[in-house]
Amino acid sequence: MLNKKRATRLLATHNTPDWPTFFAMLADQAKDRRLQNYYSAGMVRGDTPLKEVPFVALDFETTGLDPKKDEIISIGLVPFDMHRIRCRGSAQWVVNPNRPLEEESVVIHGITDSDVSSAPELLRVLEEVLSALAGKIVVVHFRQIEREFMNSALKARLNEGIQFPVVDTLAIESAVQHREFGGLWNKLKGKKPGSVRLGRARQRYGLPVYPPHQALTDALATAELLQAQIAYHFDPETPISDLWL
Repeated sequence: MLNKKRATRLLATHNTPDWPTFFAMLADQAKDRRLQNYYSAGMVRGDTPLKEVPFVALDFETTGLDPKKDEIISIGLVPFDMHRIRCRGSAQWVVNPNRPLEEESVVIHGITDSDVSSAPELLRVLEEVLSALAGKIVVVHFRQIEREFMNSALKARLNEGIQFPVVDTLAIESAVQHREFGGLWNKLKGKKPGSVRLGRARQRYGLPVYPPHQALTDALATAELLQAQIAYHFDPETPISDLWL
């Protein structure tokens, strides 16, 4: 197990904004009412200990991996904290990308053209989604997907994007693996950092195997993974500013 005191600074960066102050500025700048309401709900202070932070795990299924040309087709989210996962508050939406789906993506996530043809467009569910995220720290596994896809989707539809703090379980696991197994000495001993894919990361903590590439299931898997990572590697008094990006 990684020393908890050492682990608290694994993800510290110099360019992470003071999110509560940034949200107040974004609330003044936002033009769309839904974004105004989201930012106006505020954000927890950076010195809030992990044990008191409200989280929401978020996962997207998409038509591909390029947020500049691909679209969100499924959204899953699960609210939680360090003590419990609030399954009653979980939600999932299938959304219409207004384009035919590529066979390669259908094979991965199982969502078909018939599934999305009668589904609402993203803007019709945006208020519900943002309401579920408001005031909570978003937790993802590989932040480029959820952050960049949401930002690009809103820019295309509203002419303004979205910014929000995230805790990235992939980034945490990568930092832990490199701290424990990186370096020349470990390389000479034949040791190397392990996979940080969601399923492989969960195995290290004895978490159950779930079917991948389903937005709601992956959100649940991410929530459970963060709980385990914090239990193993962090003091519950660690401020959220040590983890948010």
